[in-house]
Amino acid sequence: MALYSEKVMDHFRNPRNVGTIDNADGVGEVGNPVCGDIMKIYLQIEDDIITDVKFETFGCGSAIASSSMATEMIKGKPISEALELTNKAVTEALDGLPAHKLHCSVLAEEAIKSAIKDYYDKNGIEYDKSIFPDENACDHCHLK
Repeated sequence: MALYSEKVMDHFRNPRNVGTIDNADGVGEVGNPVCGDIMKIYLQIEDDIITDVKFETFGCGSAIASSSMATEMIKGKPISEALELTNKAVTEALDGLPAHKLHCSVLAEEAIKSAIKDYYDKNGIEYDKSIFPDENACDHCHLK
């Protein structure tokens, strides 16, 4: 059995939605240089719908593939659906990741939530703080 699925390899070799969005409505950056993976997500939002999403990822192939897949999964969706995206759903959409690379899908989930939180903060929109990752923690690496 191959270490990486064909979908992981496709999203690594041909990542979707790479880049930045000037004047993004929400930007989220997560990661830790100690882990070696840093992910930044840019959102364009109109009428509560994510109309465009881009990413920049510094990390391994699994991190790039997770970023690419996650952006594909939320593009065109309402914010409420994007908030429901889980690392498990990203992993399943990629037809699996090796156990030691699951943290890459967690990063994708956290980056999206961080970008949505930024959008809420910029626009004075109230939200349940418990649904967003702790900005002072690197949960996927179990570092505080």
